[in-house]
Amino acid sequence: MTHPPRSRLVLFSQAAAPLALLALAAVILLRFPPEQYGFYPQCPIHRFAGVLCPGCGTTRALAALLHGELGDALRLNALTVLLLPVAGGYAATCYARMIANKPFRLPQPPPSAIYGTLAAATIFTIVRNL
Repeated sequence: MTHPPRSRLVLFSQAAAPLALLALAAVILLRFPPEQYGFYPQCPIHRFAGVLCPGCGTTRALAALLHGELGDALRLNALTVLLLPVAGGYAATCYARMIANKPFRLPQPPPSAIYGTLAAATIFTIVRNL
């Protein structure tokens, strides 16, 4: 079965949409700092158990990075800051596949990478709650 060719406008829209969403998120974080505005979601684990999960502080860390404050971002959530290049590389790979009109595939990391990541997140969670 062959698919009809897509128009240039459709291709451009599909290519621009992820970048536009990323830019919108950055503008929102820059314009409405999480420390000053309460519409950002709260972590249910922290709210109900009083424990900082591996994701706690991610929004504030990203806002700090957008303001060029690497030290503050690392203090707020070092795990997010350190994994951001990995996530960016994966996002760029997915974006390139989308532009090339290749099908999306979920990553299939080796079990050692999965267990290593879970161990790092667990250790990070324990250390930050001591």
